Amino acid sequence: MESEKNNLRLIVMDNFLDFGKKVDEHLKRMRGITQKDFSFIVPIKLSRFASGEAKAEILESIRAKDVFILTDVTNFSDTYKMHGFINHKSPDDHFQDLKRVISAMDGGASSVHVVMPFLYESRQHKRKGRESIDSSMALHELENMDVNSIITFDAHDPNIRNALQHCSFDNLYPTYSILKDFIENEKIDFDNLLVVSPDTGAVDRAIYYADMLGTDVGIYHKRRDYSKVVDGKNPIVAHEYMGADVKGKHVIIVDDMIASGQSMLDVAEQLKARGAKNIYLIASFALFSDGEKSIQAFNDAYNKKIFTKCYASNLSYVPNEVKDKEWFHLADCSKYLSKLINTLSNHESISPLLNSKEKILAKIKEVKER
Repeated sequence: MESEKNNLRLIVMDNFLDFGKKVDEHLKRMRGITQKDFSFIVPIKLSRFASGEAKAEILESIRAKDVFILTDVTNFSDTYKMHGFINHKSPDDHFQDLKRVISAMDGGASSVHVVMPFLYESRQHKRKGRESIDSSMALHELENMDVNSIITFDAHDPNIRNALQHCSFDNLYPTYSILKDFIENEKIDFDNLLVVSPDTGAVDRAIYYADMLGTDVGIYHKRRDYSKVVDGKNPIVAHEYMGADVKGKHVIIVDDMIASGQSMLDVAEQLKARGAKNIYLIASFALFSDGEKSIQAFNDAYNKKIFTKCYASNLSYVPNEVKDKEWFHLADCSKYLSKLINTLSNHESISPLLNSKEKILAKIKEVKER
């Protein structure tokens, strides 16, 4: 049986099913699986009692298998009934479900790898006074449950890996998948391109994108009012630009996530006022966490021609009403993640997968020669 030759298994949480099925199909092609009814996905069952308490069951043996658990803690569309009303799952609920599944494995797997593209509590990664440091606590919990590795994308602060002692931590980027689609879709002069960081915290990411595209970088500095706190944040007083002249240029604004998205839109508006030709917004995660308010803000900015297109990965949940917008493009990262899982499962180096600069430059050259 072909299935006996494969030691790899996937556990796909309910919050990541569509993505997980794509990964499964890619892996079957990579490993030459022709058996039609075979799947790397191990069925699980997450049950909820009327009180809201829960349990997890694994419905197939994973003994001596290399198990990769795929989860998206941002998927608020998942619901359960509690005390007679419908409750939307929060990141806390998703993280608890993840721990339940690991607990249900009962140490039978050969190795356990958690694939969590949006790192749980990654925005609460450091202390400012008497604060909880949730991201570190969560990583410690997974490490104490004997998880062998954690795979994430574009962590809010990559240095959070220092919270771990013996658990492997890989922080990857969806840059290649997003830029490949961007280059194929946008008919622009790539010699007249500039990458801009919306704040000083995103400079390394902007430099990474600029290096991939072979272009220059500009930086905005957020000046905040630290005497006030609004919605858990110090309000931005002004954005101050440092960098090359943007007049007549195609500009990419890059960030790790679109939360409310207002900061990114403010920067785009200022760049447009400075004479930028086309402005593209790129983020690893499109959360639109203010719901309809965030979506409407992007609608309004697009209608005012503030930006041309918004690109993001499918590594986190994106509401259908956003996916259908003319101004939004979702880049599929399932094949890239499948290659990563396949490589790790074969105990090979992932280094060749981490730098796609040559592929991106070759793609630009191909577009120019058409």
